[in-house]
Amino acid sequence: MRKPIATALAAGVLGGALVLAGCSSGGSDQASPSGGSHQGHGNGQSGGTGSSAAGMDHPMDGGPAPAGIKNAASPKYPVGTKVKLTADHMEGMKGAKATIAGAYDTYTYAVNFTPTTGGDPVTDHKWVVQQEIRDAGDKRLADGTKVTLEAEHMDGMKGAKATIASSTGQTVYMVDYESDGMEMTNHKWVTQSEIQPAS
Repeated sequence: MRKPIATALAAGVLGGALVLAGCSSGGSDQASPSGGSHQGHGNGQSGGTGSSAAGMDHPMDGGPAPAGIKNAASPKYPVGTKVKLTADHMEGMKGAKATIAGAYDTYTYAVNFTPTTGGDPVTDHKWVVQQEIRDAGDKRLADGTKVTLEAEHMDGMKGAKATIASSTGQTVYMVDYESDGMEMTNHKWVTQSEIQPAS
């Protein structure tokens, strides 16, 4: 009589363990406080594209544009324009259809930094804007400048020490797009050269 009960109990424990294991799979793709995340932005090991070695999270909703940033006076792609992305900062981004959520005139930087949460350094992270760099002022920062990041695009970014790798003065955009069945809103950032008209 006891053997069937013990067998049923063991099966229940095993089934519960499998359910828990399924819930914990996906590692850094677990939901963030902002309502979800997506691995993103590159490091030197992947040529500045794909997921970083640290497996950092990218929020599903990027939130509002930083304070002090200026709307572009006459952007090539006004807010609401349907476009196609040519950037491949993250898996599933290149070729994705997107909608322009914001267009801004500012200086935009690729940066190298080590996350405050530890892990491998991130190289050629694209992008952060002037207003996401502590005490950046109004002038374009030179390549090699040491800075502190205020951006919160991914875990461990805010407060991280960084070095400017490159910069551009192109109009920069926030975009809404779908990647692998997930809706990304207010994604920061893509530059004008990383966008094409929707076909």
